[in-house]
Amino acid sequence: MTDVIHLLPDHVANQIAAGEVVQRPASVIKELLENAIDACGTNIKILVKEAGKTLIQVTDNGKGMSVTDARLCFERHATSKINSAEDLFSLKTKGFRGEALASIAAIAHVELKSRRQDDEVGTCIKIEGSEVTSQEACVTPVGTTICVKNLFYNIPARRNFLKSDTVELRHVIDEFQRVALAHPAIQFSLFHNGSELFQLPEANYRQRIVNIFGGKTNEKLVPVEEDTAIVKIHGFVGKPEFAKKGRGEQFFFVNDRFIKSPYLNHAVTAAFEGLLKDKAYPSYFLFLDVDPKSIDINIHPTKTEIKFDDEHALYTILRSSIKHSLGQFNVAPVLDFDRDSSLDTPYDFSQKEITPPKVEVDPNFNPFKTERSGGGYTPNYRTEKSAGSWQSLYNGLRSEGTESFSERTQVEFESDQVTGNLFGLKDEGEAGGTTFQLNKKYIVTTLKSGILVIDQQRAHTRILYEELLKNITVTSAVSQQLLFPLSIQFSTNEMELLKEIKDSLEQTGFIFSEVKKDGVEISGIPTLISESEVEILLEQLLLDLENEVPGAAFSQVDTLAKSLSRGMAVKSGTALNIAEQQNIVNSLFACKESSVSPFNKPVFITLTVDELDKKFM
Repeated sequence: MTDVIHLLPDHVANQIAAGEVVQRPASVIKELLENAIDACGTNIKILVKEAGKTLIQVTDNGKGMSVTDARLCFERHATSKINSAEDLFSLKTKGFRGEALASIAAIAHVELKSRRQDDEVGTCIKIEGSEVTSQEACVTPVGTTICVKNLFYNIPARRNFLKSDTVELRHVIDEFQRVALAHPAIQFSLFHNGSELFQLPEANYRQRIVNIFGGKTNEKLVPVEEDTAIVKIHGFVGKPEFAKKGRGEQFFFVNDRFIKSPYLNHAVTAAFEGLLKDKAYPSYFLFLDVDPKSIDINIHPTKTEIKFDDEHALYTILRSSIKHSLGQFNVAPVLDFDRDSSLDTPYDFSQKEITPPKVEVDPNFNPFKTERSGGGYTPNYRTEKSAGSWQSLYNGLRSEGTESFSERTQVEFESDQVTGNLFGLKDEGEAGGTTFQLNKKYIVTTLKSGILVIDQQRAHTRILYEELLKNITVTSAVSQQLLFPLSIQFSTNEMELLKEIKDSLEQTGFIFSEVKKDGVEISGIPTLISESEVEILLEQLLLDLENEVPGAAFSQVDTLAKSLSRGMAVKSGTALNIAEQQNIVNSLFACKESSVSPFNKPVFITLTVDELDKKFM
């Protein structure tokens, strides 16, 4: 028998490693940005086309590389970050594995240009599928520029599994934000298809957060700072009233490296206990500086997981420091009540003898007396003169051809009958017609064969869902104009998503008078929602679209209609009058699919007479 075990060729081994290191275009952005930071770059520019599928270009003004280093950096496990295994426990750089560039070069067309400060000319290397096609001297500024073109060109299956440009760009922006937040002293810029997404100047941590997430973020931040022998914590948490329904603004950095830690996230949530609404998540941007020897980063190639020596102590310190900050800045409620300083007893009264207060009463005071001996005005509201004084207002008004008030034989008044308001609230369980409301949640109506119990929220969601789908795809909905335009701010990531669904939103009744880089101005809204609900509705819509990860146009429209209908529907616990109940019942059974909600939940149940008879047997 022949031997069956053999060494894989380098290009095959690189493609296998690329499966772990390079999962999508955002992974390439992360690796190249970290290399630029390790090279001491102070101005980093990122250029992306088609969400990174066609081109990713990262340019820095760092140290640059020599001719030999430029060639060697594409070899597997070639790195300048460490020399021995002991260096893994004293890491101060982003990268150390030496796999990133080799993995990227195995699955893309890569072009590298680099020059050091002391060199007259730089080096240009072109690699396709781990094979060097050319290496020559070139004119290039100090620093390094890497172009990654046609990602996954030689692995069609991986390329087909990539999502739409919108989804991939969202991941690119996420990785960019994580790196930019950790290094506010470095200038960053990001361009996509020729348009500028971010232009971040050198700043401090607070300014960097505001530059990324918008100007209104500044008022939401509460500073956190704690210095102990185990860890040094600094950063910001969001005020509880600005908590969001998604986890998009939650960032942990350990030694300026972004990490994911459910355990530490629980510590933050525990610090906000009792301050957050249901299903709301706090925002936080927390930077932890620990001894590199006390952590292990070499767990996963993405380096987003870290093992700590003493996680329990870190948990306790983090929770306590956040609680302290919330109390220090009067965010958390305290037991001290506001008091009026004028009610305080003066210090010089401490030796004064306590005597009962003297109360003087006028025994002759009579508020109904016409005249008082002391003079002055005393009101008398029940005199005959005042009783008939209203008639004197009409003296002399009678003219020829008119009749006096006393001569009128019949006086007509407007009917005092009050018509019921369509949206007036009735008592719970009020019966009328063939429907009544049960527990402000269910609508009960009769059938020939029994009774029908309808979930009012799910039924209204189904009605609005089909109406919104019709508005988006067939005819536009009616819009109500706002007296004053409504300005809402969004992050850059949210704005990119909002621009994509803008046309569909306009079909549902929204009117955008202005679309800016960091927000929108709305002058018209659908008739079914109020102005106060618009911001909450749009934030929930963007969150749903991010979580749904739509790939096709129809699925995006479907997600849009589902999210809007859920936000606009009447909620459980809302009292409905008879007309509203009957309108929901009639509209529900006019729908194409009335039995289930857009989220495949049952809308109603039926109880037949036979089933009721069995209950009494």
